[in-house]
Amino acid sequence: MAGRFLNIMPMEDQRAEDVRKSRITIRQLLNQTDGIEAVSRLQRASIQDRNNMAIQLPAIAEPGAAFIYGPSHIQIFSELLRRKLKGRSAIAYFEGHVSDRLGLHRLNYKKDSRGNPLPATGFELTAREWARLGELVLGNGNYHGRRIVPAALLREAFSGSQANPSYGLTFWLNQQSPTGREADMERMLDLQWQSAQWTDLCICKDAPADMVVALGSHYQRLFIIPSLKATIVRQGSEAKFSDSHFLRLLLGRVQ
Repeated sequence: MAGRFLNIMPMEDQRAEDVRKSRITIRQLLNQTDGIEAVSRLQRASIQDRNNMAIQLPAIAEPGAAFIYGPSHIQIFSELLRRKLKGRSAIAYFEGHVSDRLGLHRLNYKKDSRGNPLPATGFELTAREWARLGELVLGNGNYHGRRIVPAALLREAFSGSQANPSYGLTFWLNQQSPTGREADMERMLDLQWQSAQWTDLCICKDAPADMVVALGSHYQRLFIIPSLKATIVRQGSEAKFSDSHFLRLLLGRVQ
């Protein structure tokens, strides 16, 4: 997690003015505090090489100083992984180490014309399939008795940053419950990154502090609550959905 951007990316990939990139760590890419422009247009189907576009993006903030949510950070990580694998695709690596071992096959990665996946969008899963990822977390990296991810490595995903304590390595965290300020994270993400305040936030005050959430667009959700040994998948249209109200109903804590 401490590896740095320029240790993997050749110097010719970098803009001379972006000396800040030399200080970016892999952890900062995964918790979206690297300071690189977010660029939602990376998700357009017309982009022919998302990885190349992402690594050319400028740094707009100091590494670690701001939480800037968007697809560029994970796209850059995908390119780092591709180069580290020296010819083997990131998709093949993920399938061999994770998805196939969870019984998740024939996934649609929304690849560009170069074959690069779009990891920020992920892939389509049924509720039961998505729940397998929850079981993996509840099992501390084990799935049905089989070790998939080292437990210590998985724990790294549930540690927030100074810029956003409520976001780990792609997971949202409820660790500031019950004293934190309750917020709708999707509405927070609609704000300009310069004006969003991410300190002292939680997803639901009445849900356990160890709850972590995989948050999909339009209120698709995977809630994982280790203290209750619970995995909850929510799929459907927006329908004025509220994480906090849903969880209170589910946990029997509606006043």
